[in-house]
Amino acid sequence: MTSKRKPDRNLLVIDYRIEEGQYYEAHQQLRVVASRLVKQRDYDAAIETLYSGAKSLLNAGQGGSGGDICLFLIDVFKTSELKPSTTSKGKVLSLLRLFPHQEPTRKRFIGEMISWSSTFGEFPAGDPELHHVAGAIYAEENDAYDAERHLLLGTRDSVTSLARLEYDWYRTDESHTAALYAARAVLPYLLLGNFRDASTSFRLFTNWLREDSKSLGVQEVSSSSFDLRVFPSLPLMNFLGLLLLGAQRGSADVFRLLIDHYTVHLRESASWDEALEQIGEMYYDVRVKRQSNPLFDMMGSLFGGEAGGGQGQPRAKSRRIESSAPAAPELD
Repeated sequence: MTSKRKPDRNLLVIDYRIEEGQYYEAHQQLRVVASRLVKQRDYDAAIETLYSGAKSLLNAGQGGSGGDICLFLIDVFKTSELKPSTTSKGKVLSLLRLFPHQEPTRKRFIGEMISWSSTFGEFPAGDPELHHVAGAIYAEENDAYDAERHLLLGTRDSVTSLARLEYDWYRTDESHTAALYAARAVLPYLLLGNFRDASTSFRLFTNWLREDSKSLGVQEVSSSSFDLRVFPSLPLMNFLGLLLLGAQRGSADVFRLLIDHYTVHLRESASWDEALEQIGEMYYDVRVKRQSNPLFDMMGSLFGGEAGGGQGQPRAKSRRIESSAPAAPELD
């Protein structure tokens, strides 16, 4: 891409209009100038014009106009086949952080930036850094569902943010529901083939649980490759720990024994069924017949969406997971 002209004069005029509160005029001029530059294939100048204009509008509190220009910027990224780089990602992330919390175009902007990074970058599911920042923003705003979707596809730092999100969410609920929240990180990570972060999220969650709930009587079981904490009063937490432990060996017999032993308690979390079938195939060499792939809708049909409803599903308003308290077995 070669720059045929400098957009400085146009930017000065646009900035002046924004300073004078002429937001509509500045917005329209930005679109006209950028469209002309794109038609001339002067993509560098178009990008700088749109980036500068969007930043000025967002800083002026004009979320709608600024958001529209941000979307135009992503369109130019796609038209010019610009690859995600430190510079291009820096632009979109700096703009993302300027969006007002309730601005409707922000969610679309996040979707478009992920789509761009997926199409022109090296990560089919979208750039992990973009996912991490988007997820962290949603987590700060207590938007758990959208935070989960992005943090699961984020960076190595994302697992701590996700585990903390799930644990803080759990603390608003009854003590016996701990596993339902821990599983919201563990099972999707396993479905994504990310055993490392599945294990890390579980370890972090159980660390916090042990520190905050001294009365649980946690028992420590250690091996050369895995430390397991046994919670006598939380059988489904023990199930998740053993599921991770057994996945390292991959024995179909171990998987069946595990499912059989916890059958009664797993009835309290029927939404796990499809995920466990897939995990059995992926890590334990268990062959099952299945109508759908939970990997594609794991945050929808697997754990429930914002509509909520049903046992083991979160309700968007209260952010609690509904489930009756499972009785503790004599030995876990």
